[in-house]
Amino acid sequence: MAVRRTMRAATRNFVEVDGLKTLVVRLARELDACNDAKLVPQLARQYRETMARISEIEGGIDEDDEIAAIILRNRKSGAD
Repeated sequence: MAVRRTMRAATRNFVEVDGLKTLVVRLARELDACNDAKLVPQLARQYRETMARISEIEGGIDEDDEIAAIILRNRKSGAD
């Protein structure tokens, strides 16, 4: 069983990706346990945004992911 890290412990050294990875696990846990249909979209959005930020930091965009490729292409054209 994995050790659960607190947000405080994950961000102790101000390493963004450590805090984000802890946050995404917490959000996933909250999504799994959520019984309030009004809260699911909000949690899901936060989860997706956090996963996307982790992917950006780690440079892990899957080349086979068509949606990620479109987003990346749009970002590059917007930066020009």
